[in-house]
Amino acid sequence: MIREKVVQFSSGMLMLVLLPLLIILMVAGFVWAVVHHIVWLAITCALVFVVLLVLLGGFFVVDPNVGAVVTLFGRYIGTERRPGLWWANPFAVKRKVSLRVRNFESGKLKVNDRDGNPIEIAAVVVWRVIDTAEACFQVDNYDDFVHVQSEAALRNLATGHPYDTHEDGEMSLRGNTAAVAEQIKKEIQARLEKAGVEVIESRISHLAYAAEIANAMLRRQQAGAVIAARAKIVEGAVSMVEMALDELSKRAVVTLDEERKAAMVSNLLVVLCSEHETQPIVNTGTLYQ
Repeated sequence: MIREKVVQFSSGMLMLVLLPLLIILMVAGFVWAVVHHIVWLAITCALVFVVLLVLLGGFFVVDPNVGAVVTLFGRYIGTERRPGLWWANPFAVKRKVSLRVRNFESGKLKVNDRDGNPIEIAAVVVWRVIDTAEACFQVDNYDDFVHVQSEAALRNLATGHPYDTHEDGEMSLRGNTAAVAEQIKKEIQARLEKAGVEVIESRISHLAYAAEIANAMLRRQQAGAVIAARAKIVEGAVSMVEMALDELSKRAVVTLDEERKAAMVSNLLVVLCSEHETQPIVNTGTLYQ
């Protein structure tokens, strides 16, 4: 496995002054040799002039947050990360690799969750290159590699969790967004390790049931919400009835036998649990006995 090797190449500013100066001297020497009919000196100046022109091809510029991967005749020499003008062997190939933070949003993938329900899911992945040598030499195209492997990791994660859970303590795609995002990040990072890429952040950007089952699942969610709400209402109503019976007994306001307690409990539960306002009926028959 090829790892990044950071090297420091020659200063381009120094070579920018030195090479043109030598070229001017060679031109002047060639002209002087031709005027004085010194053939060997003219030939030497011409050859050195050609060599100097070739050496001009060794200049390369490195921008901020960019690494220049340098190879010579198929052999990896090193990477220059310092921004500026530099000079290396003119026969060396300099390949620029961006070290900036990049992000992309995957397309909406249609997959089945753990329960077999078709869902649509998409994610935003924030990443950057941290090893230029691995990015260039370990994979064919690291940019495409990041996209394909991220979508593969997202598909694998979606099939391992249900869209929504109906049991406490179970992880779901909709109910545990932070935990799911961290799991996506770890899985993508594991797949991109060989490409010299670091995943900074990954989050789900789109999550929904597929169109063919969206209405049915919406009704299911609504039914679940109604059941949960009714259970909460009943729990509160029972507590209020219990409190009312305890207070009546404690203060000795009225003495109720078991039959009247049952009737009172029934009436209070109807009043407290009814979805509509109840109409009270006052029993005045005892006033005329």
